[in-house]
Amino acid sequence: MPFLSETDRRAALELARKAVVEAVSRHKLPDPIPLEGIFTVRRGVFVTLHVRGQLQGCIGVTEPSEPLGESIVRCAVSAAIEDPRFAPMKETQLEEMDIEISLLSPLEPILPEAIEIGRHGLLIVLHAQRGLLLPQVAIEHRFTCEQFLEETCRKAGLRREAWKDPETRLFGFTCEVFSESSDIKRV
Repeated sequence: MPFLSETDRRAALELARKAVVEAVSRHKLPDPIPLEGIFTVRRGVFVTLHVRGQLQGCIGVTEPSEPLGESIVRCAVSAAIEDPRFAPMKETQLEEMDIEISLLSPLEPILPEAIEIGRHGLLIVLHAQRGLLLPQVAIEHRFTCEQFLEETCRKAGLRREAWKDPETRLFGFTCEVFSESSDIKRV
């Protein structure tokens, strides 16, 4: 069952858009950040930005230490201007930007054989290295379960088979995903 109402989803997307626009065009954060209702909950969240259908940034938190409103703003701004994989967004890209928000369930240990493609996201931890892929990544790239594990290891900077190492910890989670451009509603 979805966590957010349609009204809350729209409010979350509007907050993320406002944060990106303020950061890119005015070099500041939106003020004030809402801290009532859904925005008071502490929950893992990822904000993904696409420009003309291409990934432009994706930043999130798995273990929230602040209210959801603050996390959405921080992650949206970081995805727009601090994701090291991409150049910072330019004002000219704002009109063609689409925002997707993924709200994470709590992380739980998971066995490789229990992973369901499209349902579970993965976090792999080995010593100080961590890598995370959202559930929709496996669908978009048509990964098998083993490929999903290998790509999560690669994201962590580990060798592809590191998920088999007895010291590796594997966590699964589900997401409620919604975006400006579609009615994506996965839980």
